[in-house]
Amino acid sequence: MPFAARLLATVRTRARHATGRAVHRGWRWVQTRGAVSSASPGPYRFGELGDGSTLAFPTGTIFNESSIRIGPFCIIGERVTLSAGFLPGLDLGPEPVITIGGGCVIGRGSHLVGHQSIVLGDDVWTGPNVYISDQAHEYRDTTLPIGKQWPRNEPVEIGSGSWIGTGAVILPGARLGRNVVVAAGSVVRGEIPDYSVVAGAPAKVVRSFSDVDGWQPPFRHAAPTPLPDGITAEQLRALVGWDLRPPTGA
Repeated sequence: MPFAARLLATVRTRARHATGRAVHRGWRWVQTRGAVSSASPGPYRFGELGDGSTLAFPTGTIFNESSIRIGPFCIIGERVTLSAGFLPGLDLGPEPVITIGGGCVIGRGSHLVGHQSIVLGDDVWTGPNVYISDQAHEYRDTTLPIGKQWPRNEPVEIGSGSWIGTGAVILPGARLGRNVVVAAGSVVRGEIPDYSVVAGAPAKVVRSFSDVDGWQPPFRHAAPTPLPDGITAEQLRALVGWDLRPPTGA
């Protein structure tokens, strides 16, 4: 290849690399500046947005946020929909429609669609693309399209410490106890006791805990070994076997 052609190819390659780095740096800047928090609420005026909580950018659909309360130290992932009521601009009264407790993590692409009452306790974590709603379509009137029939509302409650797996659907009227595990892709309705694991569509209890019998059926594998109290960063790096420090210039 002639020298001029090699030089042009090198210049083009370096230009592509530089453009790619610039695009990613720009997008990180946009994500940082676009994130919503109590210190930087952007256009939103939530009923409550606790200290240390962040809604990642880009956000999903958010409306009637004055009827939405988010506790402290929550992480709301990208493109999460938080909507109260049918349409933006509604006066839904003084009581919250959606309440998210402290320390919750809502996975990207999830939807919390509230019309009457959705309550998440503290430290509820979800995977991505979870759908939670307190409203269902009616279909009993055969003379009307389903979308035009007056819907049915039933409050939803998810107990503190629960984990909702990827793609799960929490239906109107569902009441989950404390530390409930919902398997990925499950469709949950009705009452779920504390310390249960549910799976399926409709979801059924597949494992549960009692003070007398412990977990039934028993686990097939040993519990992970927790980190000892008071471990230092240097000890953790030695334990893991690789350097946890960010690279220079990060």
